[in-house]
Amino acid sequence: MGCRPRHGEVIMIAGRSGTQKSGLALFWVASMNLPTLYFSADMSAFTASSRLASMALGHTTEMVEAGMTEGGYHRQKYLDALASSRITFSFGSPITWQAVDEELEAYIELWNEYPQVIVFDNLMDFDGAESDYTEQMAVMSSATELARATGATVILLHHASDKSWEAKSDPWAPPSRDQVKGGLSEKPELSLSVALDPTSLIYKIAVIKQRMGPSDPTARSHATLRCEPDKTRFHALDTHQAMLSAVSLTPGGVPQ
Repeated sequence: MGCRPRHGEVIMIAGRSGTQKSGLALFWVASMNLPTLYFSADMSAFTASSRLASMALGHTTEMVEAGMTEGGYHRQKYLDALASSRITFSFGSPITWQAVDEELEAYIELWNEYPQVIVFDNLMDFDGAESDYTEQMAVMSSATELARATGATVILLHHASDKSWEAKSDPWAPPSRDQVKGGLSEKPELSLSVALDPTSLIYKIAVIKQRMGPSDPTARSHATLRCEPDKTRFHALDTHQAMLSAVSLTPGGVPQ
């Protein structure tokens, strides 16, 4: 679709509640296999580790959790699967810029370089940014400054409205740019909008803003994947599945 993330950009992944934003971000950075610093206010350390092991081995998170609890061979198998991960996590809520500075200093002390990717999960979990638009804008400005200073690609997760007419009438479609809370999707170089149909597990990703490439602010043009939430995996659809998922119906049942 002409979407080309670049080093040093600020990238936003926006979606409604329960749309696997964290899962996509974790899958993406694990697949890139670049040195990554991941700030998570939504996941616990155990959840993040379970998701990474699940992704690596194709086991469900329930199987991973059971194996870790059982110990012995099973536990070691999952620990070995995590050994090659290049993701360093920082857990805590709310996220503060003091904590970000301290984690970066520790990262540099350990690896003698900046991380190539920094993930913030999510924007509204920053201290004071839960409902304050001014603070959310400050977070966006600071994220841009961080990307410029370190050369890292900064990925920010953010919410879209669950109360709009579109959210109620077509909840499994990616939200358009104007549904992203605070209008903040206009600030990054690249903004992606995501949606998950929990019945079919069809996952849709739209490029709603891209400074140096094509985009569709309405989110009607989107890539379609298959999601496995219990394994934190995303797959390309075969041609037949893609054609079926591309056909949407109006309330009167007419394809559009």
